[in-house]
Amino acid sequence: MIPINTIQKTAETLMDKAAIEIPLDYLSGLKRAAETEDGDLSSFVLQAMLENYEAAKQDRRAMCGDTGCPRWYVKSGNDAQIEGGMVALETALRRATANATNGVPLRPNRVHPLWRTDHDNNVGIGAPEIEYGFEPSAVEGEKADWIDLITVHKGGLFGTDYRMLFPSDGIEGIKRFYLDCLVAFGKRGLACQPAIIGIGLGGSKDTCMVLGKRAACLRTVGSRNSDAKIAALEDEFIEMGNSIGMGAMGFVGKNMVIDCNIEVGYCHTGGMQMSVHAFCLSSRRAVARIHGDGRVEYRTDPDWFTDYQRRETVDWDGHTILEAAE
Repeated sequence: MIPINTIQKTAETLMDKAAIEIPLDYLSGLKRAAETEDGDLSSFVLQAMLENYEAAKQDRRAMCGDTGCPRWYVKSGNDAQIEGGMVALETALRRATANATNGVPLRPNRVHPLWRTDHDNNVGIGAPEIEYGFEPSAVEGEKADWIDLITVHKGGLFGTDYRMLFPSDGIEGIKRFYLDCLVAFGKRGLACQPAIIGIGLGGSKDTCMVLGKRAACLRTVGSRNSDAKIAALEDEFIEMGNSIGMGAMGFVGKNMVIDCNIEVGYCHTGGMQMSVHAFCLSSRRAVARIHGDGRVEYRTDPDWFTDYQRRETVDWDGHTILEAAE
C-alpha cells in the first residue's frame, strides 16, 4: 500500500525540481545547439539561457519567470494500491500543486475562462490536468506495485496547432504542415525556441492532440520511436526544422529544433489527423517512482512510451513476445 502522504511529499519535491532543474537530456541538446549556432542574436539567447539555468539551480529559483501550467501524468503498475484510492491521489496532487505555487514559488497562471477568478495556486476546475496510464510487470511473475508521478510545467498559450489532413496528403502533406507550424511559431512569437517538437498523427481530434503533447513532453532528447520508419522521419524532421533559417526565439539561426518526436494512433479510414506541439526552451519535467514499500526513486526520463503503451493487439503478452524475439 502506497501511503498518501508519501505521494504528496514526492509531488511537492517534483514541482520544485521541474521548475528549477533543467533535465540533463535537454540541457545536453541545448549545449550542442550553442556550439553550432552562428546567428548573433540566436547565439546570445542560447548562452544567456545556459547561464540562467545554472543560476536557477544555484539560487533554487524557477528557471523562467513564466512557470507555465503545471500538469500531471500518472502511470500505475497493475498491482499498485494507493491509500485512500484514486480520489485521495488526485487530492494529493492538487494540494501539492497549490503548496508548490506558493512555496517554489510558481506564477499562478490559472484563472476561470469567463470570470477570470484566480485562487493564486494553479488549482481550479480541471486544473491541474491529470492523465493516466497503466503498465504490466516488466518481469513475468513479479508484482508491478508502484506508481510513476510525472509533472510537466507546459507553456499554456501558444506553440500548438492542429489540422485534419487526409490520406491523399501523404508524408509530403505532413511535412508541409510541420514547416508551416514552425515558421508561424517563429515569426509570430508563438513558442520559445529551440524546442522539443512533438507530433501526433492519427487518433481522433482529441487523442491526436494528446499524442502530440505527450510526444513533446514525455520523451527524452535523443530517444526514437520503436517503429524504424517513424524514427527515420523524426531524424528527417529535425534536419528540416533546422534548415528554415530560424534559431533561438525566432531570430536568424540554424537551431530551432532540439528534437522531434512522433507518436501515432489508429484513426478513421478517411482521415489523417495531425497536431504539432512545442515544449519550450525551459523544458520543465520531473519524474519519481514510488514503490509499494514506500521507496522513492527520482529520475528525469518519464519512460512513458513503452511497448505496452504502443500495443496494437487486443491482448498483451509481452513476455511471450520477448521470449520469441530472443
